[in-house]
Amino acid sequence: MPPPLRFDVLEEVSKRLPGFPIVLHGSSSVPQEFVKIINEYGGKMPDAVGIPEEQLRKAATMSVCKINIDSDLRLAFTAMIRKHFVEHPDHFDPRQYLTEARAALRDMVRHKIVDVLGCNGKA
Repeated sequence: MPPPLRFDVLEEVSKRLPGFPIVLHGSSSVPQEFVKIINEYGGKMPDAVGIPEEQLRKAATMSVCKINIDSDLRLAFTAMIRKHFVEHPDHFDPRQYLTEARAALRDMVRHKIVDVLGCNGKA
């Protein structure tokens, strides 16, 4: 079961310290489709879970100004590299095995910015 965010604590901090910037550390959602790929292609991540995206979306509307999601990016990247090497054991050129990994990383970043964190167009 994913760990829940403590919205009561976020609300209390916002009430006591209006405008105080809050950072959520360790807030990857750990997309299960990438965990599954990693496990299918030789990885061992049996119980990997993260914060549900709905909770991150809600937190992003509060005093939270930064949400750390690096594990999600690394999962997407690693899953596609693992898959590529199993399906193409003869490949050794990074231009071959990084193509799908970069695409998965780009798609994950786009999804997080637009669909989860709501920060598209705010740079």
